[in-house]
Amino acid sequence: VSERRSPRLASHIVSWTSLPVGVVTLAERFGGREVTRESFAAMVSVVGEMLAEFGDRHRLGDLATGSRFHLLGTSGTVTTLAGVHLELEKYDRRRVDGLWLDSNQVDGIMERLLGLSFDERKANPCIGADRADLVLAGCAILEAIRNVWPSERLRVADRGLREGMLSELMADDGVWRRRRFRGRGRS
Repeated sequence: VSERRSPRLASHIVSWTSLPVGVVTLAERFGGREVTRESFAAMVSVVGEMLAEFGDRHRLGDLATGSRFHLLGTSGTVTTLAGVHLELEKYDRRRVDGLWLDSNQVDGIMERLLGLSFDERKANPCIGADRADLVLAGCAILEAIRNVWPSERLRVADRGLREGMLSELMADDGVWRRRRFRGRGRS
């Protein structure tokens, strides 16, 4: 962390919102088992309309035009996309966490998933029975976000928000301190 930046990442949040929709809601509304291109587009549209109501979305616009701008996705859909991209025979958090996907790769993975039947999605070891009916709804949410804030890169995080928040709370309480280590055995 540079001297200009607080170690608390939360102090750098420009704006945020929480949408009243998730993968389960979308899958229940539009069907998660038999997703057509039309129903997928409808899901993207519904989420896009919700994002349009986010009054501060424009505050992120200037940031999104910078060369270093990228999206960060945590858990759920993005980790599933990463596992599918890597063609993992079994989900491996160590290989997925921190992976970068470019926009063409994300497009390709979504196209591939849209072309699969429910049973084919279910048979994929990185999707499985628990997410086979939800993964395309998650893709629709991601696609709506990408439509509003286009990005050439997506960073995949498996550790999730809860672990980050827990780390921040622990640091605030002095239980865990952030330190820079320059190497082992040096004083």
